[in-house]
Amino acid sequence: MNGWLIFLSIVVTGVVVLGLLTIMAPRTMTRLPFAVLLHVLYRKQLVGLENLPKDQGCVVVINHVSWIDGAILLWMLPRNIRFVVDGGNFTNPIFKFLAGNFDTIMMSANPKSIGRALKTGREGVKAGDMIGIFPEGTLTRSGQLQAFKAGYQKILKGTDGCILPMYMEGMWGSIFSHSGGKLFYKWPTKFRRKLTLHIGKPLSADTSLSKVRSKVLSLGAEATILNRREFPILAKRVIRVWRKRGMAMQAIDSLGQKASGRSMLVRVLALRRVLRREVFASDEQYVGVLLPPSVGGVAVNVALALDRRIAANLNYTVSSDVINHCIKDVGVKHVLSTEKFISKTGLKVDADVVMLDSLRDKVTKLDKTIAFIQANLIPAALLDRILGLHKIQADDLLTVIFTSGSTGMPKGVMLSNANISHNVDAIDRAVRLTSQDTVLGILPFFHSFGYSVTLWAVQTLGACGVYHFNPLDAKQVGKLSEKFGVTVLLGTPTFLRGYLRRIKPEQFATLDAVVVGAEKMPAELFEAFENKFGVRPVEGYGATELSPLVSVNIPPSRSVAKFQPDRVEGSVGRPLPGVCARVVTPDTDDELESGEDGMLLVSGPNVMQGYANREDLTRATIKNGWYVTGDIAHIDKEGFIHITGRLSRFSKIGGEMVPHGRVEEELSRCFRESDDDEEVRLCVTALPDAKKGERLIVLHRKTEKDITEIRKTLSQAGLPNLYIPAQDSFLEIDEIPMLGTGKLDLTGAKQIAADKIAADKVATGAE
Repeated sequence: MNGWLIFLSIVVTGVVVLGLLTIMAPRTMTRLPFAVLLHVLYRKQLVGLENLPKDQGCVVVINHVSWIDGAILLWMLPRNIRFVVDGGNFTNPIFKFLAGNFDTIMMSANPKSIGRALKTGREGVKAGDMIGIFPEGTLTRSGQLQAFKAGYQKILKGTDGCILPMYMEGMWGSIFSHSGGKLFYKWPTKFRRKLTLHIGKPLSADTSLSKVRSKVLSLGAEATILNRREFPILAKRVIRVWRKRGMAMQAIDSLGQKASGRSMLVRVLALRRVLRREVFASDEQYVGVLLPPSVGGVAVNVALALDRRIAANLNYTVSSDVINHCIKDVGVKHVLSTEKFISKTGLKVDADVVMLDSLRDKVTKLDKTIAFIQANLIPAALLDRILGLHKIQADDLLTVIFTSGSTGMPKGVMLSNANISHNVDAIDRAVRLTSQDTVLGILPFFHSFGYSVTLWAVQTLGACGVYHFNPLDAKQVGKLSEKFGVTVLLGTPTFLRGYLRRIKPEQFATLDAVVVGAEKMPAELFEAFENKFGVRPVEGYGATELSPLVSVNIPPSRSVAKFQPDRVEGSVGRPLPGVCARVVTPDTDDELESGEDGMLLVSGPNVMQGYANREDLTRATIKNGWYVTGDIAHIDKEGFIHITGRLSRFSKIGGEMVPHGRVEEELSRCFRESDDDEEVRLCVTALPDAKKGERLIVLHRKTEKDITEIRKTLSQAGLPNLYIPAQDSFLEIDEIPMLGTGKLDLTGAKQIAADKIAADKVATGAE
């Protein structure tokens, strides 16, 4: 009893002392309990603290992810920030008291109130205060940085203050953010999550809005790169997801194979044991995979990840010479395939080809028993240690993906665990895959989008994957979609054209989200697809070297946007969280303003480790952490990226840069057989020209249309004369050269054009 009295007296004394101290030093004592609480809940890291002005007044501009961002910043920084906030959120007496202690500036939607708040902020800057602004004006719903409002510029007007850009990484996923589409009503995903605050160098008050936003975005990329070790190791994550899925279908393919989450885990663990015992040397790193997107393809890739080996999925649509170049490039000793598939491709491979069919007989009862115990009975954390997954680091390589070879021999792009894991996280935020989703996996795993998204994102975000080896096989795609209730389709505009012609509306009845990339989406294809299937596609953008996602528009059915748009048709979306995109002049690298076309650069945790055995190419492509995409683009005032064309797809004719894409777009309208015809009927390339430097060449399929009339139509459409190919530059061919990824084969097109021109010259000379 005496013990309780002593305890109560201590508590009462503490409360009294705390109350007296709060009256004497309110800000310090108000900060103390919150500092203790936040220290328990979070780990903080500050970068660039030296950039914090000592006594100069400034306006702090920072991203807005969570409801408690202001409190977090007050805890992290040594100087007080006077935030400009919506007074409607501080009607509670306790909140009012707290806000008052930190000299918070309240305002409402009333113009007079806004004017008073701006005036108070301006006076604060003049007095040397730090005034805090969330320039997005609202919490982000996807983690992406939204458009900036210009209010902070009015605060700085007539002052000697500066702009202090900041970015905080780590609050997405907390109960105070909109992760999962909910605010508050969810369980936290981490305890003591790491928060990284990057403070940039002060900017002058006259810095443009677009460049201030670009700087905050750049700080976000730096913060996320520094925080990349917080991304889940996918080999660990897949174990937990498959266990949770239990008997629910996890992977299905058009070959008739099906596997639940648990059975998939047993199968993969058994395969891992057999491969270790029968095939691989202990120090063997790179393993070739020659399989289509299928249940077996998923199992092999995951088994290699669980064995801490690096998968190199090989492009089975290219020649044996190209395949063998890739094999030699990274030192692949074994290639995993099947008798049926290798014979179908007809490829001659310079490596030991391990037929997975023959390995079935080598799976013993002991293998199956151990795999079953590991999959079902051993705690996940212990299984991680047994498999050695605790040794995997964020920067350890997970895969090598070879570039498409559309402009030359493929290069091996080295992608780490963090690279791919970031992309999985990005898909989770943008498309919000759940256990209710079924994703159609038609992109091959040798394609970076297929590997990162239809393999790893699907298998680690709880969705079911339905796989088919031929994305152009519209008949089978329609059947699979109808049979298994596909909700998400990831593809290219080329694939969508085929589906539009050959798939019935009822076969896509359950389709809910369609994301396309790899090539420009024609404006009329959006409308045609939505009219037939009731789903409007959205565009995204990426590159193999970027793991591959850079940006994406949020599908309408998955959007939770308020107050700001998260989709602009004609754009490829805003950069994904943690990714920065900026546009510079190709010659001087000076950053351009919004709306101005230039070279697109990208930075973030998605940037590759480099090209395998090509440090020279890596240095030429990645400069100071920025990947030079080779694409010409501009970023609009809302922060959405618009791709104008590829630098390699511009021709310098008579001293002017002529975009092939623009010419192709206008020609496609001329060659279209009907309003709903979306077939690829032509391709624009270029060859050297003695007079003008280069000349445009149009490769086209057979048409009844008159070339002279087509050229007149181009002129009437407003194309400059330099953009209009000459009469003799239209060459008829049987098929437009395409890659297995759905892209135009630019190298093949140029070679075909050169061969036909040369043949015509010989024929003309002979005559």
